Parts: sequence; structure tokens; C-alpha cells
Amino acid sequence: MGIITLTTDMGLTDYYVAVLKGNLYKLAPDVSIVDITHQVRPFDIADASYYIQASFREFPEGTIHIIGVDSEPIINSSNGAYPSILLFKGHYFISNDNGIFALILKEEKPEGFWRIDNVLSNPKGLRFPVKNIFVPTAVRILSGEPVSNIGSEETSWRVAHTVNAVIEENLIKGSIVHIDHYGNAITNITKEIFARFEDAPFTILFRKREYYIDEISSTYNDVAPGERLAFFNDNNLLEIAINKGATGNGGGADSLFGLRVHDLVRIEFTPRGSAKTIDSLF
Repeated sequence: MGIITLTTDMGLTDYYVAVLKGNLYKLAPDVSIVDITHQVRPFDIADASYYIQASFREFPEGTIHIIGVDSEPIINSSNGAYPSILLFKGHYFISNDNGIFALILKEEKPEGFWRIDNVLSNPKGLRFPVKNIFVPTAVRILSGEPVSNIGSEETSWRVAHTVNAVIEENLIKGSIVHIDHYGNAITNITKEIFARFEDAPFTILFRKREYYIDEISSTYNDVAPGERLAFFNDNNLLEIAINKGATGNGGGADSLFGLRVHDLVRIEFTPRGSAKTIDSLF
């Protein structure tokens, strides 16, 4: 059988995730289930899209991704949110159309988009839509049933936006989008944006001006344990970290620097010939 991933905001202290997996195994005993995370911030589709964007390309095409975040449908409304299926880069994404699809796609186009049919014919399904709507839909796709039998094709989806890093004169302004398990702070500043300034000297600033970094490391171990560093991670996003720092082990970048999601991060460049560089000569 194939692979189904789960990304939810349900946590692991309740029975909800177990119920999802139990129903998947009942309907498809040979399925492989992979948990991406169940620690998405409640109802936060931007946080969910971070996890999905960071991971889905690592799975083979044909993988089905169930996203259970802000999953209750809004039916018969001009601003409705309907259970839907997105086909993008050979992967199927099943979620409520609450803006999550737009965040996954960004500026790209999908191979297909369908609104799941007959949602209102099963009012019970609306009580726990991830279990009662998303899971059966995933199994039908997994079994090879054409998506056209499951939903009606649509050409638009609900729009949502996240804050992107911006470029100004000799400056990149970004923000922290995620704090990982180690306390590392991942930003929305991409390696591609940073490279536009070529080899100009720079200073990365965050929280307080005395918290700064002026070089890009290749790995955590480029600095001594306990020292701060910045590098571009496997997803080419700028990450601020403490080498071998983590909760219970001296503290990560979040606790030592007081960093939080949405905090601003600035990279100030001083290219040759800039006023700041000339002033520094005197």
C-alpha cells in the first residue's frame, strides 16, 4: 500500500491522533502512516504550512498528506472553508480549504484541485472532520479511485498570505517563523535573498544589538559548544542557533536570547564604498 502522512494541531496528550490511526488501519490495514507533527500551534495554518513545506518533498510522489489544522468546515457561506483535495508536485494534500493550500502553493500552480462532494449528506462527519471526512478520502485515493469520483474540480482556493522577508538598501528584514525542539530559531530569510548581496560584510541583529552574528557557518560545529551561530539549514532558511544548546542542556537560542516566533531579524550590509564603511575609516 502507499504512504499517508499526518500533520495536525491535536497534540499527543489526548486520544485524537490514535483515533485517526485506528481508522486508517481499519480501512487500509497495509498503509504506512508517518507523523510529520501533531504540535502545530492550534488553528495556525501558517505554522502548519511551515512543517508541510519543510518535509513533503522528502516523500515519494503519490504520498497523501492529511492536514488536520483548523479543520472544521464552514459551509454555505460567502467566505466558506470546504474540505478539499490538492494535487501538487505529484502529492495529494487533504485539508479544509482555510488558506493552507495557498500557503503550500505560494506562487506556483497545482496539477489539480477538488472540493470533496457530499459533505452535508453526513452531518456526523462535521463533528470530527479529520477522522470522518479526510481519512476516508485519503483511503479512497490510496486505493486508486479517481479523484473525480470523490470531488468536484475547482479552479480557485481560499487565499492566505504569510509575511515574507523584504529587501531594502543594504538591508534584509525578516522574522522568525519557527522555533524547533532544540530552541533553534528558523527565519523566513532565504539563502537566495542573502546571496543577492554577494560578499558584502554583514551583521545579523536580533532582539538586542549586543546579540549579533557577523558570519555564516556551514555546520553547528563550526563554533565551539555553547557559542551562537547562524547558518542556512537544509531548507535554505537562515537559522540562529546555539551549538549543542537545548532545553535542559544550557538552553537554546530561544531561551538564551529570548527569541520568539514573529520576532524581527535584520541583516545589515556594509558593501565597499558605503557611507558606513567610509565612516569606519576615521
